[in-house]
Amino acid sequence: MRVMVTGGAGYIGSVVTEELLRGGDEVVVYDSLYKGHREAVVEGATFVKGDLLDTALLRETLVQHKVEAVVHMAADSLVGESVKVPAKYYRNNVLGGLSLLDAMLGAEVKYLVFSSTAAVYGEPAKQPIEESNPTQPTNPYGETKLAFERALRWYDGAHGLKYVSLRYFNAAGATERSGERHDPETHLIPLVLQAATGQRPEVTIFGDDYPTLDGTCVRDYVHVVDLAQAHILALHALAKGHPSSIYNLGCGGEGYSVKQVIDCARRVTGREIPVRKGARRAGDPAVLIASSARIVRELGWRPTQQKLDAIVESAWRWMQRNR
Repeated sequence: MRVMVTGGAGYIGSVVTEELLRGGDEVVVYDSLYKGHREAVVEGATFVKGDLLDTALLRETLVQHKVEAVVHMAADSLVGESVKVPAKYYRNNVLGGLSLLDAMLGAEVKYLVFSSTAAVYGEPAKQPIEESNPTQPTNPYGETKLAFERALRWYDGAHGLKYVSLRYFNAAGATERSGERHDPETHLIPLVLQAATGQRPEVTIFGDDYPTLDGTCVRDYVHVVDLAQAHILALHALAKGHPSSIYNLGCGGEGYSVKQVIDCARRVTGREIPVRKGARRAGDPAVLIASSARIVRELGWRPTQQKLDAIVESAWRWMQRNR
């Protein structure tokens, strides 16, 4: 297929591009480089620098490159920032998303895979989280992702634009060429590895008195290649007539605690990692794990790098090569 990846100069988007090209698809990367990196765009992909709000350029890109489907990765995604600057999130995640949908309609592109978030569920009492759980986001980031999901349902009904929305918590790990490079960095695994290299003095554990096995928060971590494969699987399913759907992507187990991630990083790096105990952060649930049972059952998704050691090892190798 000829596929456009919005946000393809970012962490997950660049890996999705890698895997699409590896599978024989043609890729156009559409990215403003506001947070992405030009050097992250995979060789073999066509690059177009543009903003999601530029509907005319989006449509021109789709038509010129005869795009058949879109993987929509571009978004603002910092929970804390979204609470302080909600307008930014509504502008990029909702208005930018609607601009993309209108461009797709104008170019007669009918398939979209949306990289959503499990933050749409808020703080559910039931774990692991299933697609039937109520959606009750607790921040503008989750709220704007959910708003775009709801728009997709109406665009499907009105225009026949078919979509799959993928909800997940924490992408992690790296490929040989693509890894995490955020500024500021907020994800646990790269933060822990930065402490191992001395780039930061320590890692803070925010609360060690949660009702979990070791008292620290438990989270879902999914290898970025497995996430990319889920997006591609959904894309090809749509092209074969699969109906519009929503799926969760999870680690397939009981998740990993903050202490388990730190201990794993110590094993992988062979280095001491200084830790400081901090107070709980407001709104941090003890456990957040997504169930992947539906996508495994319906689309046959089979993650191959679910072990935490494999995730951390790949991230460490990438960091060592790209320090």
